[in-house]
Amino acid sequence: MTTTTAVILARGLGTRMRQAQEVSLAPAQAAAAAQGAKAMMPFDRPFLDYSLSRLADAGITRAVLVLGPEHDGVRRYFHDTRIGRRVEVEFSIQAEPLGTADAVRAAKAQVHGGTFLVLNGDNLYPTETIRRLAHLGAHGLAAFTAQSLIERGGLSSARLLKFALLDISPDGALLDIHEKPAPDHPLALRSERYVSMNLWSFSSSIFDACDFISPSPRGEFELQDAVRLDQSKTGLPYRCVISEETVLDLSSQADIAHMAGHLEKITPAP
Repeated sequence: MTTTTAVILARGLGTRMRQAQEVSLAPAQAAAAAQGAKAMMPFDRPFLDYSLSRLADAGITRAVLVLGPEHDGVRRYFHDTRIGRRVEVEFSIQAEPLGTADAVRAAKAQVHGGTFLVLNGDNLYPTETIRRLAHLGAHGLAAFTAQSLIERGGLSSARLLKFALLDISPDGALLDIHEKPAPDHPLALRSERYVSMNLWSFSSSIFDACDFISPSPRGEFELQDAVRLDQSKTGLPYRCVISEETVLDLSSQADIAHMAGHLEKITPAP
């Protein structure tokens, strides 16, 4: 069955976005950057509207935004603009920013059985890859080729190592995921590298896994640890949807102009 619900992780503190850089920003963008408000960064429309538009194009009809208790303005914006939207927007509150697995766990009450997608609120994902993952209807994730992210996404080879590299079996199953690998890690040295940009398909079993993992050395409950536990407990494979499309990342102030150049050609219909 095709997935029609997505959980969007938009609770982060935006630490990198808050760090001042030698870039020129519009006043509204500078104010959003100072607050770390990546998901609501203003272009012609708030960034999330572009993300929701692509989700709608891929067949998603309902989105749960995971926010912090301080994000009243975000909830107010989506309430005030709810008429005519293709994607119904709901909200879940993550009390503290304790990591990606904790953010997913916060959405448990809003996910009503079946499979659902999980994605970052500060990335713009390609529609066709979202659609393919939604049609999977099972545990899985998007595996983007490093070449596509470098050539079309504007990411450097060094920056790729700030994400997670994937170990994938010949038949397309996830073997392991390595967050922020060292430059000499075996996966980083492969000629063909696959990168997770945190676009997942889950069933409700992931919530049990999120409940039982321990904090990482960074003190956060991390999604890749929950995935490993889920694989171990259920025995079900995570299928990798290989994509040669690209993802646009909005992590820092230096990313804003690059993102704006892409978004100016798009009229979002969220």
